[in-house]
Amino acid sequence: MRIITAYSYVPMGTEESDEQLMLDYGAGEDSAFEVLYKKHKGPLYRYLLRGCSNAAVAEELFQDVWMKLINARRRYEPRAKFTTWLYHLAHNRLIDYYRRNSVTVVQNDTESIEAVPAAASQNPDQKLQQSEQIERLLDLVRQLPDDQREAFLLREEAGLAVTEIAEITGVGQETAKSRLRYAVKKLRDGMQGWL
Repeated sequence: MRIITAYSYVPMGTEESDEQLMLDYGAGEDSAFEVLYKKHKGPLYRYLLRGCSNAAVAEELFQDVWMKLINARRRYEPRAKFTTWLYHLAHNRLIDYYRRNSVTVVQNDTESIEAVPAAASQNPDQKLQQSEQIERLLDLVRQLPDDQREAFLLREEAGLAVTEIAEITGVGQETAKSRLRYAVKKLRDGMQGWL
């Protein structure tokens, strides 16, 4: 038995998987969509924003991905994790955008920096140093080759495993692992002396 309120969808006893929520949404439980949307909207938007570096374009792509999900709700079959499927939709939408517009990725998304709450005890110098470190890290992420940046963002923004990254990007698991490893090494090397 499930309890459905005007604000949330709460299964009795346990939290349902994303896959089950999507199946429930396909069966007509609109509140299951609300749970999925709330859970995945932030990481998905950040993935798209960092992938295209334009807030207006990212918003359009974000809406397109959710519309594809809505349109596929009745046909959805959980053959993979829901997040793998969702980010596969997003990955394909980014590729379509690049092809259609002959876009070369130039990162400039300083407006996407999320505010990291500073500890109350931090003085202005510490806050400035933290801000500079964040900006440095974002610059390094922007400089990564496209395939490494995508692997890194899928891991860090979406929390996906290497097998899921490989499936989404259409490469072997070892290739995905290598891309992620090279990205992390470049970021660590670039942050030397900044931490």
